[in-house]
Amino acid sequence: MSQVEESIEVRVPVRTAYDQWTQFESFPEFMDGVERIEQRTDTLTHWVTNVDGVRREFDAEITEQIPDERVAWTTVNGEARQAGAVTFHRIQDDTTKIMLQMDFDPSGVTETVADKLGFVKRQVSGDLRRFKEFIEARGTQTGAWRGQV
Repeated sequence: MSQVEESIEVRVPVRTAYDQWTQFESFPEFMDGVERIEQRTDTLTHWVTNVDGVRREFDAEITEQIPDERVAWTTVNGEARQAGAVTFHRIQDDTTKIMLQMDFDPSGVTETVADKLGFVKRQVSGDLRRFKEFIEARGTQTGAWRGQV
């Protein structure tokens, strides 16, 4: 297993950042390689990704969700094997630090080499940067799910 840890500060309140992160179907707007996410139940999402021509479909289960604090997940079937958590930390009333930690199992030679060359780390860093641009430009979330898992 490989691991990536990245963080970024966004200029929105914790609630805004957290609420937007719970809108999984909006991820393709700021995550490169994510074609589609379907929210199937409160805790189950179906992902379709395409990174450098490698298409994957998998389901991910939300294993923990605490409003304004944490969302954790793990894949439950499909071609991708990963687990992770994103946490939200108040810096100031209008500034939030988002920390993302992900464990993943590269599949095959191409993914293993890409991981060793830091591709996944750069991908996650870019996705967080695009999330920052997305939420700061909007200034508000597109929706929210305040349930707890």
